[in-house]
Parts: sequence; C-alpha cells; structure tokens
Amino acid sequence: MAEKSHHYAVTVTWTGNQGSGTASYRGYSRDHLIQAEGKPAIEGSSDPAFRGDPARWNPEDLLLASLSACHKLWYLGLCAEAGVVVLNYEDHAEGEMVEEPNGTGQFTSVLLRPRVTLAAGADLEKARTLHHLAHQKCFIARSVNFPVAHEPRLLLAAQD
Repeated sequence: MAEKSHHYAVTVTWTGNQGSGTASYRGYSRDHLIQAEGKPAIEGSSDPAFRGDPARWNPEDLLLASLSACHKLWYLGLCAEAGVVVLNYEDHAEGEMVEEPNGTGQFTSVLLRPRVTLAAGADLEKARTLHHLAHQKCFIARSVNFPVAHEPRLLLAAQD
C-alpha cells in the first residue's frame, strides 16, 4: 500500500508589539494568535517563566496537549474496533522540560495519566493492552525525540 501524505497549515501572528517592537527584551509582549482556516483562533504566549501571559496557551502546553489528545484518539478508536466500551476518558498529562544555562532547552519526558471508565464487564487486560498499542501508533509520540510514558487507570462502571 502506498504511503499517504497529510499536509497541515497554521498561521502564527505576533500581536505583542507595544509600540517599539523588539527594541528591548522587556519592551514587547510574547502574545500571538494561532489560526487555521475554519477554526477558532488560539490565544498564545510564552510560558510565564519566559515573560509570557499565564492566561494564554504556550507552546509547551500545546505540545503536551497534542501528545495527550493523539493518544486518546488512537485509544478510543482501537477500543471501538476491539469491542471495549469507553464511557469516560480524562488525562492528567505532565511533561518535564529542562533549560540549559545558555537559554536553550528541551523536553526530557512526558507522562500521560489517563483515567478511563469502561462499561461494566469490559475486559480490563484488553483495555490495558490497547493503551500500549495506542502509544505505538500515536503520530505525535512517534515524532518526538523524548520518551512518552503512560500510566492508565482503568475503572469499571457499576452494573445496573
């Protein structure tokens, strides 16, 4: 089967010129808008540690959210195909980023902690195995150069 190629396009527009552009490091806002055709804009900034607005999404938040959402989407699809009924899914993901003395940095790890409620009588072992498979298939996790681990917590809904 031939490979498929998918193309994505976004526009990131800096909105933080406070009158003098980047004439000084402290003289501009890190605010920006992330836009894609037909979708609501995302208000972005940098992490507050880097003079950003804490009320706006930063690139680190978005990377973590992308990893979590990708895993969830694969997991739900795999469960649907395998006959494992998921009733609720909530992930409390965390990531670790280190900053080097010269100001550069990188993520060193991400931990996904999905809390999944399954229909009464679901096969817990199969549900757990599908998390491993979702991890192997997740496009975003396969694209990063740091480990992405997952510690799912599986719960069974009460019998009616």
